[in-house]
Amino acid sequence: MRYVIAGGTGQLGRIVDRALTAAGHEVTILTRSPSREREVYWDAVSTGPWTRVLHGSDVVLNLAGRSVGCRYTDANLRSMMDSRVRSAEVIGQAIAESRRPPALWLQMSTATIYAHRYDAPNDEATGVIGGRERGVPGYWAYSVLIARNWERVQEAAPTPHTRKVALRSAMVMSPDPGGVLDRLLWLARLGLGGPVAGGNQYVSWIHDADFVRVLEFLTARPELSGPVNLASPGPLPQREFMRELRTAWGRRPGLPATAWMAEIGAFALRADTELLLKSRRVVPGRLLEAGFDFRHPHWPAAARDLVHRVRGAARPAGGRRHR
Repeated sequence: MRYVIAGGTGQLGRIVDRALTAAGHEVTILTRSPSREREVYWDAVSTGPWTRVLHGSDVVLNLAGRSVGCRYTDANLRSMMDSRVRSAEVIGQAIAESRRPPALWLQMSTATIYAHRYDAPNDEATGVIGGRERGVPGYWAYSVLIARNWERVQEAAPTPHTRKVALRSAMVMSPDPGGVLDRLLWLARLGLGGPVAGGNQYVSWIHDADFVRVLEFLTARPELSGPVNLASPGPLPQREFMRELRTAWGRRPGLPATAWMAEIGAFALRADTELLLKSRRVVPGRLLEAGFDFRHPHWPAAARDLVHRVRGAARPAGGRRHR
């Protein structure tokens, strides 16, 4: 099949490109800095010659948007909003103007759209959209607004011949450097990464292999459109999540941290405490109903697999690990 990935040179884009190419699909990347034959320039804000690659393609996957791996200052939050909304607008415009539009538009969204809660999981049918919770930082509502606007742009785009799916993705766990797992393992290796602010907040996640398999599953299921949760069926409290990750790495102790200590840690990681403190209890209701079979539904086994791959990538060709 012919895939076009907008924003495909970021970490998640590289994961998807690598897997789809290995599976024999034809993949074209839209990027601001093309350097390979399969890469085409776009600026993510306006139409141009790049729109030609959409003609006759099967799937366009839009991953474009400023990374959430930063401090949530007012300027960075506005940049997240603008980059996501504008890139989705221009993808929608290009599809609407295409003579042979793609059959499917997969638009990245986020599980952060759901409310901070402990009492019940959020699926697509009964989940509570966030933004009105009490007792949480006010700027968390802006993160929800980003997600809602992101999805509204796709929903409003006049693309009658293109099916649209909003990917409400949890954190994608992969062994690639610079990703969320890399940062969490850094804490585990230091003997940190214990319960944060009690550790009762839920962590939703998805293994990178399942993330790509979901994309292929959605491509083959024309009856599925609208929001779909991309998350394992096994979210778990942060204290258990980090305990299993430390166990997989072979580091049992994990020092606990209060909320203010988490703020210091987030600052050191150039991240935001929302990623640590918000309870994202998200489950893949529609995927399970449609018969998707997760290869990595449970975190302990998934963590062992990911750690094995991290350590395998650290070994040189001769088989001995770097010291």
